[in-house]
Amino acid sequence: MKTKVLIVDDSALIRSVMSEIVNSQPDMEVVATAPDPLVARELIKKHNPDVLTLDVEMPKMDGLDFLEKLMRLRPMPVLMVSSLTERGSEITMRALELGAVDFVTKPKLSIQTGMREYADMIADKIRAAARARIAPRKAQPAAPGAPLSALRSPLISSEKLIIIGASTGGTEAIREFLMQMPSDCPGILIAQHMPEGFTSSFAKRLDSLCKISVIESQGNERVLPGHAYIAPGHSHLLLTRSGANYMTRIEQSPPVNRHRPSVDVLFRSAAQAAGKNAVGVILTGMGKDGAAGMLEMRQAGAWNVAQDEATCVVFGMPREAIAIGATHEVGPLQALPRMVMDQLAAQGSRALRV
Repeated sequence: MKTKVLIVDDSALIRSVMSEIVNSQPDMEVVATAPDPLVARELIKKHNPDVLTLDVEMPKMDGLDFLEKLMRLRPMPVLMVSSLTERGSEITMRALELGAVDFVTKPKLSIQTGMREYADMIADKIRAAARARIAPRKAQPAAPGAPLSALRSPLISSEKLIIIGASTGGTEAIREFLMQMPSDCPGILIAQHMPEGFTSSFAKRLDSLCKISVIESQGNERVLPGHAYIAPGHSHLLLTRSGANYMTRIEQSPPVNRHRPSVDVLFRSAAQAAGKNAVGVILTGMGKDGAAGMLEMRQAGAWNVAQDEATCVVFGMPREAIAIGATHEVGPLQALPRMVMDQLAAQGSRALRV
């Protein structure tokens, strides 16, 4: 059974390119295309598609208004197609909050090189969306948990680190996790699969919502308590040491597991630089990026936790990490921040007794 895809875009050329990409895959097909959300609404009723691709900026009805109504009345996997502009990235972040599974950037039609990789990426994201867990959205979404209490020992904040990896569905999972972090939590490094041009908007949005400071890493930052550093969309993020200090490093070495930034690259660097002082967190995402690196973290003495299947949008990356024995515990997203902070507090208490 092929995945049925409905493409919604005001550009006839984009609709044609996207249709060609989808129809070239053996496991999916375009059942219809629409130039605007009003036409799309009728086509959804007619074709009952498995996945909808939706242009971020649409005529006749704002794409966000359409998405909000759709996720409330007829929840389904939606893949946003976004322009590489500041406005496009900001709208995309809002679309993910409203329930879109993931997004892709619009193809650069003037550049033929790289179209194969682009087509493969779109196909992978549609496959992930088709398998995504879509929960009906309420008119008033539940507020994230309140920030956790401050740590009792300042040594925990300065010596320990939290290392997070995520992919499909990860932007919202990371938001929920970070919003519970107290202002004195250990430094946090994050690898989220996201293209260049969007990580900056993602970091700014998180920074406006959280008690901690959140930035897109530029490299060579000293990792400080109460700060989170997000891998830029064009580079791998690594943890290094300089004397007594932890530092960030970014590098544009080849993609790993077809991703840059890669979760495996970040986790492996944490295993080498921090060892038992790191806590690893693997969140929702398709594929296996992060599993091998998390196992190296565990072998180096780190304590690791994975998001459970029930709260993942796509239970791929956590499943792979659990399967190879890389994790110590598994829990629902809303419980992970407390699990991590409780573990850090317990480690601090043991250290004081020694």
